[in-house]
Amino acid sequence: MSGYSLGIKELDDLVGDIREGTNLMMIGPPMSRKDDLLDVIIYGNLSNADDSAIIVSTREPGERILGWFEENGMDPSTVNLGVVDCVTKTLGIGAADVEGIKRASSPVDLTGIGVKISQFFEDFFVRKGSPRVRLCINSLSTILMYSNLQTVFRFLHVFTGRVKAAGGFGLYVVEDEMHDPQTIATLKQLFDGLIEIKAMGDSYAMRVVGLSPKPTPWFEYSIDGAEVSLSESKKA
Repeated sequence: MSGYSLGIKELDDLVGDIREGTNLMMIGPPMSRKDDLLDVIIYGNLSNADDSAIIVSTREPGERILGWFEENGMDPSTVNLGVVDCVTKTLGIGAADVEGIKRASSPVDLTGIGVKISQFFEDFFVRKGSPRVRLCINSLSTILMYSNLQTVFRFLHVFTGRVKAAGGFGLYVVEDEMHDPQTIATLKQLFDGLIEIKAMGDSYAMRVVGLSPKPTPWFEYSIDGAEVSLSESKKA
């Protein structure tokens, strides 16, 4: 089994295959379209039955997540894509689990979230024999609003460990300006590298740290549907 990729050519050419069991933090300011970037990375890596993805959504209902994939030409029912929806029940809507969506009661319900993640792992990795599993949590910052750092750290330790054991790939979103430096430093202990995002005037730029001997250059990016366009930043 070959390694993983981000599905963004300029970055993949620089970092090469991402080894199995890698966990990355995606950290950047609000309004930098991290949600779309995460979806694009997943979208580009659901090409066959060996690939699967689990998205823990703390900001949008599961139907809206799957709707993005439909709008960009992918039928979620034909791929191994699951959403742990931590939003719908917080709105007082007694929605049941449906195909591709499992509901947790809220972002504070780490036990329930963990159970739903495990059910998708069982479904994709064991029952469907999909060895290339991706776990994406969007976002850790929302979870940290409701739970203390120690509790979230323990929760993450379990699932980053599971990603390592399964030879998977984990990607976890953090809002850069919501946490103190100690919180970020503590969380970073669990990750093998970073996708860093920063504002560059009217645009945003990203780079990858920790997957190659030195960080990649900063690339300004734009997103159109499921496509990301990069240009090396002259401002960095």
